[in-house]
Amino acid sequence: MQQISVLFPTPLGCYDYMCSEELSPGTFVLAPFGRKKMMGVVWDRAPNTHLDKSKIKEIFEVLPYQSLPLETISFVNWVSAYTLAPLGAVLKMALLTEFDKESKKPLAFNVPNPKYKTLSFSDSQLAAVEQISDQISNGFSVSLLDGVTGSGKTEVYFEAIAKAIEQGGQTLVLLPEITLTTAWLERFEKRFGTKPALWHSGVTQKQRRDTWQAILKGEAKVIVGARSALFLPYEKLDLIIVDEEHDQSFKQEDGVLYQARDMAVVRAKIANCPIVLASATPSIETYCNVLQGKYYHIELLERFSGAVLPDIRLVDMRQKEKGPVRFISPELQKLIEENLQKKEQTLLFLNRRGYAPLMLCRSCGERIKCPHCAAFLVEHKKRNILQCHHCGYIRRIPKECPTCGQAETLVACGPGVERIHEEAASLFPTAKLCMVTSDTLNNPKEFSVLLEKIKNNEIDILIGTQILAKGHHFSNLTLVGVIDADMGLSGGDLRAGERTFQLLHQVTGRAGREQKKGTAVLQTYVPENLVIQSLQNNDRQTFMEQEIMTREMLQMPPFGQLAAMILSGKNEQSVVDTAKKIVASAPFLEGFDVLGPTPAPIALLRGKFRYRLLIKAQKDVKMQNILTCWMNKVIIPSNVSLRIDINPYSFF
Repeated sequence: MQQISVLFPTPLGCYDYMCSEELSPGTFVLAPFGRKKMMGVVWDRAPNTHLDKSKIKEIFEVLPYQSLPLETISFVNWVSAYTLAPLGAVLKMALLTEFDKESKKPLAFNVPNPKYKTLSFSDSQLAAVEQISDQISNGFSVSLLDGVTGSGKTEVYFEAIAKAIEQGGQTLVLLPEITLTTAWLERFEKRFGTKPALWHSGVTQKQRRDTWQAILKGEAKVIVGARSALFLPYEKLDLIIVDEEHDQSFKQEDGVLYQARDMAVVRAKIANCPIVLASATPSIETYCNVLQGKYYHIELLERFSGAVLPDIRLVDMRQKEKGPVRFISPELQKLIEENLQKKEQTLLFLNRRGYAPLMLCRSCGERIKCPHCAAFLVEHKKRNILQCHHCGYIRRIPKECPTCGQAETLVACGPGVERIHEEAASLFPTAKLCMVTSDTLNNPKEFSVLLEKIKNNEIDILIGTQILAKGHHFSNLTLVGVIDADMGLSGGDLRAGERTFQLLHQVTGRAGREQKKGTAVLQTYVPENLVIQSLQNNDRQTFMEQEIMTREMLQMPPFGQLAAMILSGKNEQSVVDTAKKIVASAPFLEGFDVLGPTPAPIALLRGKFRYRLLIKAQKDVKMQNILTCWMNKVIIPSNVSLRIDINPYSFF
């Protein structure tokens, strides 16, 4: 009898079992787990030789499925060790509950034809194509494909995909959001004659099962998906592309907390293949790796087909004229009217869903809050509801103030996209308007219909959130108006300035992507802010240098390390007491500081009280080892949950 380690897709570690034969890591087995049978995977952990073998249970059977690749096992091990998440919780992301179920009509995965259509490139694009293609089959490397909006980055990395296909390997393309896949898939099909395999939350269970099996067998050659596609069981991974690598959506904020861009670099290292990070506004972390010579830097400094970057104009909203509250400035209104006369399209951008972020009583000053969260309810006027954007709580808009009982005293404060849509409809009554948010568009099919309408000039003015800010090519869109350019600059977030610069650079980059000159208007109350000035002057370099200098001075990532501890529970005193115990047992080490505990900015979320600690460490400190030893000394009560977030992106 052989003693083996088995890992189950549960938030636990490995368990030891006995088996009548020697099994290789990755083998699927059925084993007793508590009072039930459960499928697990033979893991590459050495069994515990100190256990009494007579008390170790035997597995029930070896399952006749293709083994999980060793590279997938290595990746699961690495992610678990880095994020401090239970090994089984990471394995769960790599498996499907019914992956072994055979489909009656399995999906066919055609091999994309690398020679289906040849593209013409400019000299700079051709140089980028050659540089990236040369790295295929030359082992692990990381390249930043750094190109201005509209420079043809997608077409450039398509050529690298073509070479990977010719060599018979698999390519993974990560996109930050589902909505980006619609236009991307059309471009891919035009280039390669067929669609790639898809992997995201909008894919059906049958499609997921067929795709998972096709990837394991090596039948699916190109896979495009969201961050979870990283954990698929690739048979032979030859290339990874991370498009819009700077995007915050690559950070997973629930379950296992990981940064998909960073984990993609690790996955490429394990596969010994190249990875390309593409962006018009690279993250500070990626850019610093370029400066330090760790990543290759491939630049595309010009827009494709001679198109030029838009003119950026600032409107100082402090100089507003007296009169009724208006969110579209007279300057922007005039430009929209001119655009309508030219039959060119306009995008009005505000990254805030709903009609207004707050409802206030003019009589008693009451601001209507969520009963489950420390957050204000957002008005959605079209649906006649107030909604919490944190927990989803909904109530009808009351006719009377819930606190003082006065009627007709509730007023909307501040704008959301619905309010901008209402104002635009009033100012431009003959224009064809369309509002686009995650509330109005729920799937790629609906987005595809929208893109067709934009393409056919059936829409004059688009009003939307960040769902429209990146990755889209609107040939007749020549004017972008940013309603509140300052939103996101405040709040003490480490990446507030960086995130705002990236988002506004992306959204202004939608204007004038072909031969027509584009214009972008930033409405701001702080025109002197470095972010706003850098955008107006198209001066990314100054912004990046200043941001890097500040991070280095404060020893913040990527020049130092951060980890967050978030404690939550229904009993606030238990949460506070647990937080104090954790701090009391903290190690005293040079270059390792513990800040807090303090109530989280959103101190009540989904009915649970929340407190946070922030751990700040020098670059050379072995953060995970210290945190593991520290947490082993602390007993967390059952009514308190603790989450550890290595390199946090959100601080709510």
